[in-house]
Amino acid sequence: MSPPDLPDLTQLAIPGFVALMVLELLLADRTHRRIDYETRDTLASLIMGAGSVVEGAVLGSVAYVVLVAAHQLALLDLGWSVPTFALCFVLDDLRYYVYHRVSHESRWFWAAHVSHHSSQHYNLSTALRQTWTSTLAGSFLFWIPLAILGFHPVMIVFVSSINLVYQFWIHTEAIGRLPAPIEAVFNTPSHHRVHHARNPRYLDANHAGTLIIWDRLFGTFVPEDTSEPCRYGLVKDLGTFNPIRIALHEWVAIARDVIQRELSLGQRLRYAFGAPGWSHDGSRRTSAEIKADWVRDHPETAGLPGLPEPPEPPEPPELGR
Repeated sequence: MSPPDLPDLTQLAIPGFVALMVLELLLADRTHRRIDYETRDTLASLIMGAGSVVEGAVLGSVAYVVLVAAHQLALLDLGWSVPTFALCFVLDDLRYYVYHRVSHESRWFWAAHVSHHSSQHYNLSTALRQTWTSTLAGSFLFWIPLAILGFHPVMIVFVSSINLVYQFWIHTEAIGRLPAPIEAVFNTPSHHRVHHARNPRYLDANHAGTLIIWDRLFGTFVPEDTSEPCRYGLVKDLGTFNPIRIALHEWVAIARDVIQRELSLGQRLRYAFGAPGWSHDGSRRTSAEIKADWVRDHPETAGLPGLPEPPEPPEPPELGR
C-alpha cells in the first residue's frame, strides 16, 4: 500500500505559533506573570528557527533516503491503521527521549543541540531557537530502529512532527502547574522549565518530548521547586546574539580541543563524544561534577531530586592490638 498524503504539520502550525506568542504576552499583562522577552534575543531565536527550516529543506532528503533504505529491511508490515499510528507515536516519543538524553550526555550531539539552550530567556520564541546542524550530527539515525521494525518513513516523519509541534507551547512561564494527572503523564511547561534551567539540581533532567513517563521510568525526572526558581541559559553563557556563533560555537570548540597537542587517541575521542564539559586536565566541569561540587558546598541539599547523595565517609583505620 502506498503511503497516504499527510500534511506538513510544522508548516501548518506557524500561524498558531504566532498567535500563541501574542497570547503569551497578553497573559503576562493580565496575570502579571514574569514573561521575559528581549528584542535581540527574540530576533536571534527567530533567525535560528528560519535557519533550521532551511537546513531541513536542504538536508532532510538525506535523512529520508536513509530511512527508506532501512525500511527495506523491515521485520514487519505494520500498515497504516490508526492503532499503528498510535503505536508509532508512542515509540517515536521514546526515540525522542533517547535522542534528547544522548544530546545532553554526548558532546557530539550536544554541539547540535546546545543552540536551543543558549537563551537566558524562557518564552515561546525560545521554542523556535533550533539547531542548524542536526542532520549533519546524525540525529536521524535514531529513527532507523522504527523503520526496521516496520513503520513507514512517511509515518515516522509525520508523528515526529506532532511531537515537535506539541513542544512549542511548553516553552513558557505564563502557565504554572497543571492538574496532577496531566503533570504525571505529559511534558508540561513546569517540567520543561526545569529542562532549560542551569541550576545544578536541574541540569540534564526532563528530556521528554510529549510524555514525561520516560523520565519517570528511567530516573531523569526532576520536579520544579518553586523555592528554587529556574535560571536559564548555559552553564557558561555565550554572551552573543549572533546566530552563526550560536549555531556553530560548540563545533568550533570541539575542533580546537581535538587538535590539541600531546593528547592520546582516547582523549581526543572523549573531547568529541564524551560528556560535555569533560577535559583531560580537569579544568572544566561536567554536569555530574557540577552537581557533586554543589552538594559538597551545600551539604544540606544532598539527596534532593537531581542531586547526588553525600559521599560515604571513609571507614576508620583498624587500630592495632
